[in-house]
Amino acid sequence: MILSNYINGEFCHSDSKDFLEVINPATEEVLSKVPLSSAAELDKAVQAANDAFPAWRRTPVVERAKYLFKFKSLVEENFDEIAKILSLEHGKNLLEAKGDLRRGIDNIDVACGMPSLMQGENLEDVGRNIDCVSTRRAMGVFAAITPFNFPAMVPLWFMPYAIATGNTFILKPSERVPMTQQKLFELWHQVGLPKGVINLVNGGKEIVTGICEHPLIKGVSFVGSSPVAKYVYETSAKTGKRVQALGGAKNFLVVMPDADLEQTVNILVESCYGCAGERCLAGSTLVFVGDAYEKFKEPIINRVKNLKVGNGLEADTDMGPVISKQHKEKVLSYIEQGISEGAELIVDGRIGYENTKGYFLGATVFDMVKPDMVIGKEEIFGPVLCLMKVDTLQDAIDIIENHPLANTTSIFTTSGKTARDFTYNVEPSMVGINIGVAAPMSYFNFGGAKGSFFGDLKAHGKHSIEFYTDRKVVISRWF
Repeated sequence: MILSNYINGEFCHSDSKDFLEVINPATEEVLSKVPLSSAAELDKAVQAANDAFPAWRRTPVVERAKYLFKFKSLVEENFDEIAKILSLEHGKNLLEAKGDLRRGIDNIDVACGMPSLMQGENLEDVGRNIDCVSTRRAMGVFAAITPFNFPAMVPLWFMPYAIATGNTFILKPSERVPMTQQKLFELWHQVGLPKGVINLVNGGKEIVTGICEHPLIKGVSFVGSSPVAKYVYETSAKTGKRVQALGGAKNFLVVMPDADLEQTVNILVESCYGCAGERCLAGSTLVFVGDAYEKFKEPIINRVKNLKVGNGLEADTDMGPVISKQHKEKVLSYIEQGISEGAELIVDGRIGYENTKGYFLGATVFDMVKPDMVIGKEEIFGPVLCLMKVDTLQDAIDIIENHPLANTTSIFTTSGKTARDFTYNVEPSMVGINIGVAAPMSYFNFGGAKGSFFGDLKAHGKHSIEFYTDRKVVISRWF
């Protein structure tokens, strides 16, 4: 099956002669082929979106919201099929795939409330016989460049808010996992949006650069690695665009001696190995404070060793494969790096997966990791967990604060004072207390700090309304 673009209300085959194979990472079966579209095809989509904008902006916000209600209903009706497609192309297990889609639907729910969320402000008599009204207004064409790790959820962080506020939209999904969005755009097509309001352009770097540089695109949303996030931010900003570029992470989970043993162990392991560690909120490093190391180390290792790795479509699978052969090789290189640096490999996830079909790796654990080691500094984005031991909470905070990335962090404790001291003093923008994956709900803002985020306004929540609208202030006096 060759996938299509969706431009000006129609599915259309790409003119490109270049295609990538979409491979099931669990079986290495070729599922489809995705075109690497050209800049000319992107321009066609942008022109369609730009032409559709004036009429769409003038469509009452209540009517725009009704399209989202209809889309949500169709997604719910096709929920299991979409989750299966997602699991096939990504590899994550069905439970994780359903969670991916459900978190996306949560954002549709919020965007359906746009008639209230988009309201402005007014005040009479700001001066004698002078009134002031502030309104939010749509700006034009927006675009999103989304990653492979959450094929359903991340595009829905952006598109529902953009079109509900009256903008038109271009989506470039990851070329590694384009099938989920192909299915979702089939449902969007059934919704019957006016032509050009939403558009899907498959492709690679040429489309990314084209989106960043196109003069008719008003703003760009991006999720991916920090180097690419910085590139998208800088390239887009040069042409006057609004940008929200969410980058990579190295997330430290701090464990205090007083943390609840059973609950904490389960939460930590799920955080580190959910989605095979391929998520920006994965807990990649556990920092044990004082006696917590002796208390938690063995229970965590025992829990890790009992994780079942397999095809995500099998009901009892805890962890699926990584996304590709190239990514498996990258993760393996980090394991070799950790060994060469002197970290202690106490659970070797390579064993049993050297020559298997599919891009499988077992859960891996390194002990005695130091913050200046490569595996202690860099985002591995795979099922590799690093253990660190420190003497005090301040030592743990220092490790977090000295790292250039600051997406999320969590602390596990039964002490309210300890929790407050931690949350008050750490810089990451998303902080958990006894939470392994500190992912804000769709009505709160999502995004990190330092090298994990480039921009001013973050994803979903109130920031989305700000990002996709401009404020217009009218000051009036009548004689």
